[in-house]
Amino acid sequence: MAQDGSFNPDDHAVFTTDRADGRYASTRAYLHHIMKAREPRLKYNPAMSADSMKLWQSDMAQTMSRLMKHPDRDLSSLPAPVLVSEEQRDGYTLQHWELYPFDQAVVPFLVLVPDAVNTNNPATGILCIPGYGQPKEFLIDDNNPHAMARLYAREGYVAVVMDNPGQGETGDLEREAGKGVDLVTVGRQLLEMDWNYLGLSSYIGSLLTDWMKTQPYINPERLVVSGFSLGAEPLMAIGLMHPEVYAFVYNDYLCATRERALTMTKPDNRGNRPWPNNIEHLIPGFLLEFDFPDILAALAPRPLICTEGGMDRDFYLISGAYEKAGAPEAFEYHHYAKYADPSTRTYLEAAPEGINRDEHFRLANVDPPHHYFKDEFILPWLRHILSK
Repeated sequence: MAQDGSFNPDDHAVFTTDRADGRYASTRAYLHHIMKAREPRLKYNPAMSADSMKLWQSDMAQTMSRLMKHPDRDLSSLPAPVLVSEEQRDGYTLQHWELYPFDQAVVPFLVLVPDAVNTNNPATGILCIPGYGQPKEFLIDDNNPHAMARLYAREGYVAVVMDNPGQGETGDLEREAGKGVDLVTVGRQLLEMDWNYLGLSSYIGSLLTDWMKTQPYINPERLVVSGFSLGAEPLMAIGLMHPEVYAFVYNDYLCATRERALTMTKPDNRGNRPWPNNIEHLIPGFLLEFDFPDILAALAPRPLICTEGGMDRDFYLISGAYEKAGAPEAFEYHHYAKYADPSTRTYLEAAPEGINRDEHFRLANVDPPHHYFKDEFILPWLRHILSK
């Protein structure tokens, strides 16, 4: 309490106790300390040998598969996807397809086929996964200067575009009522059925990845997954479970989510502490196994670009993994323009406990208002890595 008796958030930013036995009455406080004591089982160890790293990568892939709980994703056991319609656009054909992953489900997706691409001239295929609140149509919108799929198609790549579950055409009545999206209900229903939101989104993405391999106008040796914001999460799951994917475009800031949960503990003036993630991000057991930097490190030596910064500590970890895998040049990362100059960045080995969300972004070198698809970095990078 402050001297005048009012609540002072700074006095409660870090979990402390005045009990002689060191115990906490606050449930959140003692759970915080339980999580803090449990390091992820598969945390990347820079000291591991190259041979040990291969075994670690295999364990990472098997663990991700267990956590995602995908049903049988053999395309031959499902109804074949159906081409519903197509129309000619400027430089490409826009196709509307339907996928049928469950008996009751219709999952629409888009395919942009550049005019020069055909079975005699197959092209790189890129699975495009949008961010929160972005329907797949936003990725082809001519009014969007950073429309991921449209830009890829104009580069000559086949772009396959999905919705995140519960968004766009897969949303419920809230999209018709103009209220945006409700992933809370979708995430809750999935958890109540012993599944999770990322498990569903990565399952849809996995089916589309398998489908792309069967299309004669797509080069199966040049498959790319490109995820923006929320879409970066299924990118990581697909990456671990699909060794045939050639390259990855991670368009979000890189975050150690366990650290974020442990350090964002500063309450507001009402005594409410921030929460690190919404329910659609939650996967039971995930943080006991690994974190985002570990997953990206496990993608080595396959080409990877990160475009919106984060803590340099995590990029150094991933760079080390790529060096150990013999492909240091295959990993590239960029910071937000605000933090492009190294002198403007905060360098930390560990974020401090007792911060709020704004302080987390500042310490992680994140500039939220400038969160968009960074085509200025991505397109030149793709030209380079796909020319090899």
